Amino acid sequence: MTTLLLLIIYLAFISLGLPDSLLGAVWPAMQPDLHAPLESAGLLYMTITAGTIASSLASGYILRRFQTGHVTTVSTLLTACALLGFAAAPSYLWLLPGAILLGLGAGAVDASLNNYVAAHYKASHMNWLHCLWGVGATLGPIITASFITEQHEWRQGYAAIACIQFALVLVLFISLPVWSRVSHVHRVAEDNAATRSTGSEDPFLADVPAPRQRTGTKLALASFLLYCGAETAVGLWGASFLVNVKEMDVSVAARWVSLFYAGIAVGRFLSGFVTMRLSNRSIIRGGLSLSVAGALLLLLPLPDSYSLAGFIIIGLGYAPIFPCMLHETPVRFGKRRAQKIIGYQMAAAFTGSAVLPPFIGYIASYSTIGILPIAVLLLIVVVAVCSEWLNRLFPDREYAELH
Repeated sequence: MTTLLLLIIYLAFISLGLPDSLLGAVWPAMQPDLHAPLESAGLLYMTITAGTIASSLASGYILRRFQTGHVTTVSTLLTACALLGFAAAPSYLWLLPGAILLGLGAGAVDASLNNYVAAHYKASHMNWLHCLWGVGATLGPIITASFITEQHEWRQGYAAIACIQFALVLVLFISLPVWSRVSHVHRVAEDNAATRSTGSEDPFLADVPAPRQRTGTKLALASFLLYCGAETAVGLWGASFLVNVKEMDVSVAARWVSLFYAGIAVGRFLSGFVTMRLSNRSIIRGGLSLSVAGALLLLLPLPDSYSLAGFIIIGLGYAPIFPCMLHETPVRFGKRRAQKIIGYQMAAAFTGSAVLPPFIGYIASYSTIGILPIAVLLLIVVVAVCSEWLNRLFPDREYAELH
């Protein structure tokens, strides 16, 4: 049953990734058809992000009241309705309610499934989970592009993705008894573990004082905010860096930056196997070190081939950081507290993705886009400091006890 449920969760995460990359890919066809200004895509993105942050922050409260299976099913239904609303929107303003629904649904699915996998499955599954999100994000534009031969046909692409989401809703609804049965098994196992422990409600935090928990939460949120800002910054400004600093052709720069995303997807697939031999903490250190090495290759005045290697190495380094940090959350804060804290972490992650890359772009507009590697280096170094501080607050005893 647990294996069947894991497959359903994997399927849900592929579906979660499908709409995430659609707006940017389809906007060139949407914009003239809706007679909207070019920059209005930014307002849609911010609306989706705001909904995602709101539902992530509320996820801890929601998951205490409802089972993960029910939350995932209803949230996926919201995203399906939102995508169908995009396909039927007669004007730009009609897209805004759909953007709110899309953000609310996506944030709830993201936080609830990340919390469930972090609490009940191994680190390898967390890495593969996020690898499959990348598969969905890659497939979304490919599916939609097959419909876009004329401007108005972008609607068929959104409708196709909506149909896939509705099909997943049906699968999730049918699988609700599986969620209930597996949740009962996990609950019995946790109760038995608590009985064998010293009597604390949460054995993983039996002797951790409250100030230490508060400090750890702040550090964890800072890590997610800064890391996701650094990841999005490379994807958003990488091509501009290559064109303006390395003087590459636009099409060549776009292909090179795509290798950054390929590095993340491949890295997460491989990290799933590496976690079978190494701890999350060791893998995070390795990922941060690779990221620094890749950023240095971009920063130094080296031939263009080194820049290509730099993007690939940054992608490979970034790959395990996010899923491994998520998987450490129940280790550091306990499974019960992890529900709320993972919701906060996802909100911090989306905030970092929405705020830091535009801030870097704003600074670059008054200086040069050549600051990108420096900005990435600074962000990654601060993430490393926060990560090591967390490791000192929560030593390996908790890690060994959980695993």
